[in-house]
Amino acid sequence: MKSSSHPAPGERKPKILPGLSARDGYTPHPFVLDNHVNTSGLIPGRHLKTGHRHDRHSTAYFGVAPSVFHSILQRWRRTRPAAPFEDFTFIDVGAGMGRAVLLAAELPFRRVIGIELNPVLARIARNNISAWRDAGRVKAPTRLNCADVTEFAFPQRPCLLFLFNPFGETVMRRLLRRLSSRMDRPAGHLDLLYVNNEQERTICLTSGFTRIFQGQVRRSPADAIADHRIMANQRRTEYMATNFEDCSIWRWTGVGGQ
Repeated sequence: MKSSSHPAPGERKPKILPGLSARDGYTPHPFVLDNHVNTSGLIPGRHLKTGHRHDRHSTAYFGVAPSVFHSILQRWRRTRPAAPFEDFTFIDVGAGMGRAVLLAAELPFRRVIGIELNPVLARIARNNISAWRDAGRVKAPTRLNCADVTEFAFPQRPCLLFLFNPFGETVMRRLLRRLSSRMDRPAGHLDLLYVNNEQERTICLTSGFTRIFQGQVRRSPADAIADHRIMANQRRTEYMATNFEDCSIWRWTGVGGQ
């Protein structure tokens, strides 16, 4: 794995965010140990400040359980998307360290894009993608953008957006407004996979999106054990793990399509 933990001469040592050190109770997920990447840790939103106006709307960083990712993707594929799987660009909104990006990169998407506001997380994600590519596991062109998702130029080709509850209502509303403003996108060529769907109501109130799935997606036993252990070892955390994630899948059907 390529690492940036050792800065070049004259460079400052990269910042270690709270939640990523042993003293904070950092506990690696088996995904990290098995694949030699760095996607573990729990970082509350208050520690993800960048100076951006959207900082206060960040929720937290926590890598999605691989079993949940694969399960909701399988559910989406059963919904008969409007275009072949290989035509979709997968976009992880609030990609963090890139766990969902890595999982998606192993699949035959047209492209895989991660969008992350925090530059420290973005740097780690890029290192992970490089390690994934060196291991021969990247099957689709893959990149990580350090950017504000509400200003991102989404491609007009079919897109599958993945969100693991990255931000609160304000940013969700701005994201949906940006997506809805691109009215030349054919119906069904924009789908959303929403894990830990706390801002479900915001999507419900946005004209043009139709919900095609809502329910609990269970973690595998191994992922449940790992995530419970990670949460239990964190110091001063307000978060807790469950054996499932509340999820939904949404499809753009055009204004008035609900």
